[in-house]
Parts: sequence; C-alpha cells; structure tokens
Amino acid sequence: MFLAMNRFKIALGFEEGFEKIWRERESYLNTVPGFVSFALLKGSVQEDHTLYASHSVWQNREVFDDWTESESFRKAHAQTSAPKGTYLGHPNLELFQFEICRLNNKDQKGFQKRLRPTHNYAHNYAHNLHI
Repeated sequence: MFLAMNRFKIALGFEEGFEKIWRERESYLNTVPGFVSFALLKGSVQEDHTLYASHSVWQNREVFDDWTESESFRKAHAQTSAPKGTYLGHPNLELFQFEICRLNNKDQKGFQKRLRPTHNYAHNYAHNLHI
C-alpha cells in the first residue's frame, strides 16, 4: 500500500472556500485502477494559517505514478482554483510506503476483499496482516 499526502497552509479566513472547492470538485478517482481511498484532513490553527492535508491511499507506488500522468489527473486538477491569497506557499507533497497497518477487526474482512483481486503486493500485504 502507498500513501500520498499534500500539506496545505491555508490563510485564516479562506478555510470555508478551500473546503468547498474540495467538496464540490470531481476527483475522477473512482475511475482510476489501484485507488483505495481519499480524505481531506483539517489540522491545527496557527497564527496565520490552518493546516490541511489531502490523504490518498493507493495499492502501490506504480498505480499512483500512473494516475499522476493520466487524463483523470489532468481533468481533476484543471477545475476551479482557490482565490488568490488562499495558500501560504506551495503544497508540500509527502509520499509513504505502508510498513505496518492495523485495522479494526470488523473492517478487516472487507479490506482483504478489496485488496486480494487487484495486485500481488496487496495480497501479500493482507496475508502478512493475517486478515
């Protein structure tokens, strides 16, 4: 499993508009092979900004890289942009490979079903978790 996370520093007073853009835009992620999940996280409020992170989970790095070069990626990122002054600097992209992951027992069976048919790495990952 692979996680891609962008951290955004959003100027105070621009949070509602930033969230609205993310809530209303079409991501096209549901059409992308290897996509697992997405979340927009709201973090702490600082003196001049609120921290946000977009958090997407993928079956592996290869499918994430393929998505970044796809038509779905271009369409999703060509939509409405935030007003000037929203961002304090550029987003900070962070990429992570899953090493350990624990799931709530009730969720493990569904997680295993989603992973197994798609990729050997995902199957091995689920097997190593004993789910």
